[in-house]
Amino acid sequence: MISKILVVDDDPMLSELVVYNLESEGFEVLTAADGQEGMRKFHSERPDLVVLDVTMPKLNGYEVCQRIREMSDTPVIMLTAQGREDDIIRGLDSGADDYVTKPFQVKEFVARIRATLRRSEMEPVDMESITYQDSHLTIDLDARRVTVDGDVVKLTPTEYKLLAYLVKNKTRVLEFRQILENVWGFEYIDDIDYLRVYIWHLRRKIEPNPKNPVYLINELNTGYRFEPQA
Repeated sequence: MISKILVVDDDPMLSELVVYNLESEGFEVLTAADGQEGMRKFHSERPDLVVLDVTMPKLNGYEVCQRIREMSDTPVIMLTAQGREDDIIRGLDSGADDYVTKPFQVKEFVARIRATLRRSEMEPVDMESITYQDSHLTIDLDARRVTVDGDVVKLTPTEYKLLAYLVKNKTRVLEFRQILENVWGFEYIDDIDYLRVYIWHLRRKIEPNPKNPVYLINELNTGYRFEPQA
């Protein structure tokens, strides 16, 4: 089946570039020039993936992403000139699955779209009924439910997949490239800074003190491991 992609960007020249390259790769592409039009087309067209600019009139990309997340797990890629870590974390807080900073390489951008679609289409991995629980954190992989001090924590699909992969391999040190390939795909194996941002964001959601983590442990220059607590 041909995947349908909605591109929401108020820059007509950039939209034209993105449309041309995606259509050349066999995708069906829809466009919207602002956040409100993007939401209308999201409701009417039900795309398989959304590419969102951040700075737009009427509704910005963060607001659009939040509204999409309230009703759907449709993959969202933020396309932004804002490359600071705080901006990236805000995108993740909004529910984005990925981010690409402007200017970008077209081939890399298309590869990330394919990888994101591939992740969204994969059947859930059999997690062997693994459940983790202590006085602070509960992770029920069967139910896809994470609670901290009894309160449900909302994770994006990508955050959940990252946490599930670490929990399934608890106490094992997983190398950076190993995590990137298994959670995001081979297109991401060199994006160690990308993984670092996601780990920090996940720590903010589950750790008692994100600056002194006890669950998501960094093995210097090697990788990460999930450490159970007594």
